[in-house]
Amino acid sequence: MILIPVKNLSTAKQRLSPALDHSQRVELAQAMLHDVLEAVGAWASRPPVALVTSDRFAAELAKTFGFEVIPDDNNQSETDAIEMATQVCQSRGLESTLVIPSDIPLVQTWELEKILQAAPPQGSVLVPAANGRGTNAALRTPAGLFPLRFGNDSFKPHFETARATGKPCIVLLSPAIALDVDDPADLKNLIAAAGERRAQRFARQLNVEDYPLAANE
Repeated sequence: MILIPVKNLSTAKQRLSPALDHSQRVELAQAMLHDVLEAVGAWASRPPVALVTSDRFAAELAKTFGFEVIPDDNNQSETDAIEMATQVCQSRGLESTLVIPSDIPLVQTWELEKILQAAPPQGSVLVPAANGRGTNAALRTPAGLFPLRFGNDSFKPHFETARATGKPCIVLLSPAIALDVDDPADLKNLIAAAGERRAQRFARQLNVEDYPLAANE
């Protein structure tokens, strides 16, 4: 099953506050989610899909694509949401989970399919973020092969934990999946990238040139 965790979008992307006001951050987060769901929805041979969320906009959008919603009533963290959803998958006897975030708007259908093609019969596939620190896709077979702990520096712990299982761990580089949008530098990269995704069209209407490249600069 493909699992897409979505925290409350009304509080999303706080690190973009140097460049965007609240309403702009919400609209960008919604646009990115829409882009991700469109890419997943265009995948004809995809596994079942579920959004793990308590956000009303995300839940309604999921329904328009015919995707399941696994309610995340606690809405505490991406880590907690995926742990709960993984247990749901295990209770259903599902063999694998592919976790992707909702803020990789350039993702292409063929890149998602490539993850499944690269997957070992038992083991994992990890796709790092562009900075090499975060994890932007994680496939596990069996579904609960190891716990996922998301954050700014999740890739190295995920890789080490995956290797510790004794099962193969494939690291797959995927430039479009690697681009998540967390800070103003990412936003500028999104604007500059080729394409006309929904999030790009919105971001290009904004004037972000006068803002620092990163929220901590």
